[in-house]
Amino acid sequence: MKRILTTTVVLALFAGPLAAQGHMATAGNEVTITGQVIDVNCHTTMGASGAGHKQCAQACAKAGVALAILGSDGTTYLPVSSKAGDPQNSKLIDFAEGKVKVTGIHRYVSGLHTIEIKTVAAAT
Repeated sequence: MKRILTTTVVLALFAGPLAAQGHMATAGNEVTITGQVIDVNCHTTMGASGAGHKQCAQACAKAGVALAILGSDGTTYLPVSSKAGDPQNSKLIDFAEGKVKVTGIHRYVSGLHTIEIKTVAAAT
């Protein structure tokens, strides 16, 4: 019995890291969200947002700072792609600090809301 318990504990300890090494697709659900495109760095560190911050947000995005969508419900969605090495800022840069309507696949993984963008347009 002691051997079985020891084996079970050892397997449990290694199961998480071993599973994390694989690239398993995480199912999501199609959603439409409305919100503001934000510069993640300035928004979270300085509270900068809005029309007066548009040029800064675009400059930061061109330099590689992530853009995200702050949903009307207060949830921040980080744009992602199921293709490796596929940056997403180009889909949002023209809308920086503006309101958008986005459709795509939402996933919630490890405490992070993501959206794989299918369509994006200015919100009215």
